[in-house]
Amino acid sequence: MKVLGGPASQLLGSRVAREIGCALAVVEFKKFPDGELYLRIAEELDGDTLIVQSTTTNDDIIYLLQLIDAASDGYLRAVIPYFGYARQDKRFKLGEPISARALARTINVDEAYVVNIHDPASLDHFQLRSGKKAANLSAAGLVGTYLKSMGLSSPLLIAPDEGATALVRDVAHAMGCEFDVLVKKRVTSEHVEIQPKTVDVDERDLVIVDDMISTGGTMAEAIRLLRGQGARQVHVACIHPVLSLNARLRLYGAGVDSIIATDTIEKAESSITVAPLIKQGAGL
Repeated sequence: MKVLGGPASQLLGSRVAREIGCALAVVEFKKFPDGELYLRIAEELDGDTLIVQSTTTNDDIIYLLQLIDAASDGYLRAVIPYFGYARQDKRFKLGEPISARALARTINVDEAYVVNIHDPASLDHFQLRSGKKAANLSAAGLVGTYLKSMGLSSPLLIAPDEGATALVRDVAHAMGCEFDVLVKKRVTSEHVEIQPKTVDVDERDLVIVDDMISTGGTMAEAIRLLRGQGARQVHVACIHPVLSLNARLRLYGAGVDSIIATDTIEKAESSITVAPLIKQGAGL
């Protein structure tokens, strides 16, 4: 087997190759003056190939499709750690595409793996040539293990909303600590408070956990509120560090102590690698 690390996942692809003990193929890529993308696998493949490429941008999607086509002769596995357009998984207005479905149908491989996709139901849109179903791998255990190693004082995990509860529960289980969820409480007709549902946060080290951080607006608001309620430290952790626009400024301006993320999207905050998860999930 050889591993192909796409342009968006060069570090992670290298880590996966090392984790499973196989060769990492050299991939050349560039952009032409008219914006078209070029890619070439610079060595011969042996017929069993694993592609690792997140689709954070539209260019990343094209590179993934080019990698699939270039390596299509043998048995082909694709790992898409961050699956772009996954949040466009429903038709909200007449005439809209279901973009998650449109993208999934282009993935012509034998096996496909994603990490903490927005809605696992989107996996049904993949039409793999082996007849297998695409698999969703959860990095919750890796995040929990990392947080446990931080030596936090009286740690408490916080879900920013009900939608993140299942993920935070899994991270808390791996970490061996309590968790709670932020809820909105209407105090008057004009005033709404956001606070933990059941647990007192005073003098505790908190970690707000979500599947992704995009603009950081919701997280920043939660950090300020928890600081005001007496939290000793407030960290944020996510699987996918999108961190668009001025997200970092928002978070640190709100008083966050650190931002913790995995390398599904390769950012400075990506202190947790999902390479062991990919090895285990793909049975390699």
